[in-house]
Amino acid sequence: MKKYIAILILLLLCQTGYSQKYNVDKLFKEFSGSKNSEGIKLGKIFMNFAGMFTETMGVKEIEAYAFDNDTEEQKNKFNMAIKNLKDSSYETMVTRNEDGERTKILVRNEDEFIRELIINTSVKKNALVRIKGKIRRSDFKKVAQK
Repeated sequence: MKKYIAILILLLLCQTGYSQKYNVDKLFKEFSGSKNSEGIKLGKIFMNFAGMFTETMGVKEIEAYAFDNDTEEQKNKFNMAIKNLKDSSYETMVTRNEDGERTKILVRNEDEFIRELIINTSVKKNALVRIKGKIRRSDFKKVAQK
């Protein structure tokens, strides 16, 4: 009987530790549905239309959320989510933690292209941004220098 209780406790502890890890999809799913979030999602159709008038540099989809009027608890939860964000599909480009404000920029590379760029920040306001596409590194450098 003691063995079963010990195994059950061990399983519960493992589950608790696992559930605190965030991947990118879990992060967007949880926080995009927040009642204090305002967001926009520009899909492939819109980006193809925009491509007729301007250079989209391979961007196929943009998803962005900002969070207004967050309680201190919600801000702390968002900060912890950024801190615990671990996704093996993405490479961390920038991590910044200053005065309790966190910023993390992740990229998912495929061959010589950036397929996805994720920006999570809690500077002034909490925000999540996801840019999907087939972006050349040279185009990304041009935009980053502006």
